Amino acid sequence: MGPAHRRASGTQRGLGLLTTLIDHIDVGAHQIDIHLRLARLAALLDFAATSLSSATDDEIQILSMSVRLRRAGRAIRMLIEGTDPFATAKPDTRLVKLLIRARRFHATLLDGDGVPFAALAKREGVSPSYFTRLVRLSYLAPDITEAILDGRQPHVLTRRRCSTGVSLSTGCAMSVSP
Repeated sequence: MGPAHRRASGTQRGLGLLTTLIDHIDVGAHQIDIHLRLARLAALLDFAATSLSSATDDEIQILSMSVRLRRAGRAIRMLIEGTDPFATAKPDTRLVKLLIRARRFHATLLDGDGVPFAALAKREGVSPSYFTRLVRLSYLAPDITEAILDGRQPHVLTRRRCSTGVSLSTGCAMSVSP
């Protein structure tokens, strides 16, 4: 038996295993729900002594995952967010630097002693409108700021969106993953 035959038979076993465990899958625009048969999962994992062993064959556990659609050339890809529970999130360094700059501008404003916005902006080397946008960014909710620093911010919350003055309400109203 050659390697190609072993690979094919392994694929068939895996497919058979999945069809045994999965009752059905619901695919939506923003979420995928996988309906698992608990009794068969318990039998596979040999959980005779656990609470799963009391599951009947018709008991279903639903595993839900958030997804988003992204255009990639001519195709549309479905991206599943947070699939690896052991992966460490990497903070967006450009977004973090923008937050730091926003805090610095805010401190400059507080220490300005009545100096006009335009003069403070000129001192920082930016336009008054950019200075204003960044000062507003320093008032983000603490949980959103923490999520940005941890790399868990909503995918719509980007450096460009934060620095161009686009309304953050849609991005910030989204839940921040734990």
